[in-house]
Amino acid sequence: MSKKTNCAAPKKKKVVKEVVDLLKQYPIIGVVNMENLPTPQLQRMREQLRGKVDLVMTKRRLIVKAMDQIKDKKGLEKLKEIMRGMPALLFTKENPFTLFKTLKQNKSKAPAKGGQTAPNDIIVPAGPTSFAPGPVIGELGALGIKASVEGGKIAIKSDTKVCSEGDVISEKLAAMLTRLGIEPMEIGLDILAVWEDGTIYPKTVLDVDEEKFMSDLMLMASQAHTLAMEIGYTTPDTIEPMIQRSYRAAKEIAKESKFLTDETASEMVEQAEREMLALKSQLPEVKADEKPKEEPKAEEKPAEAPKEEPKAEEKPKEEPKVEEKKEEPKAEAPKEEKPHPKQGDVSQDQAKDLLKNLQEKGTLRKEES
Repeated sequence: MSKKTNCAAPKKKKVVKEVVDLLKQYPIIGVVNMENLPTPQLQRMREQLRGKVDLVMTKRRLIVKAMDQIKDKKGLEKLKEIMRGMPALLFTKENPFTLFKTLKQNKSKAPAKGGQTAPNDIIVPAGPTSFAPGPVIGELGALGIKASVEGGKIAIKSDTKVCSEGDVISEKLAAMLTRLGIEPMEIGLDILAVWEDGTIYPKTVLDVDEEKFMSDLMLMASQAHTLAMEIGYTTPDTIEPMIQRSYRAAKEIAKESKFLTDETASEMVEQAEREMLALKSQLPEVKADEKPKEEPKAEEKPAEAPKEEPKAEEKPKEEPKVEEKKEEPKAEAPKEEKPHPKQGDVSQDQAKDLLKNLQEKGTLRKEES
């Protein structure tokens, strides 16, 4: 027994020394679980990663012993807490996310077997199945899966998580998943975490949905740009649109206030033309209503000629002026000649003659006028 131990001790020390040298040499160190990985798959993975990644498989105890000898890499000891199953170490100089993506792309799906550890949460989706009504409903119910009969087939009512990540898959669950056509297992290198410059990147962080990540990144960039524009924060990306926005605002103010500039002149003329055409489109209705009213005015023009005749007949209007002159002799003559009868020398015949003479004088004045 002692001889075997002595022979094994140098080999273990050699393995530990090799692991220590790799830990010191590479800036990026990953921990993977080799459990349930078939040998053909492992050989294929080694060929694909040759030149990019060094894969070291050994006992967990030796890996821990090698990590304990590394003192200048902060946080490296945390990898010991993450290792499970059949651990192995990956050594590379590539980006941790690129490494995870490469390993993920080389994985393939496989049905679960009883006793295996679930690599992720296993969810049975809702929907119809190929099972005919029967005892299967009871088997599904025993696994916590609610089912009913729809259209002559058994249908699962809602999505159901039947196993969490890291849990052991039972024989019954593995058999049911196989019958349902669900392959939760992944054949390949199951990377658990990666260490880089004192930071541990767990699997959940490394497993990035690139499409969603780019969508979120574009949304955040858009929101940051909008915020910078709102608060007036100038950057190489915001200075040009901020100047454009200020220009548009100044132009709108000029248009609203009817302030004529080289930039607003053409638009103001176009606006005035549009307003004119809009007004013109309403005028025909008004003209149509006014035409009947204007026609009588045109017919009244001949009737204006007779109106001018009274101007020629204004002589009767002048007669009162003549009559005013008549009043002068009527008023003055009788008053001046009234004394004659008062003297007593004038007879009635003389008075009559005198009145005739006065009347004759009045007629003469009419004709003269």
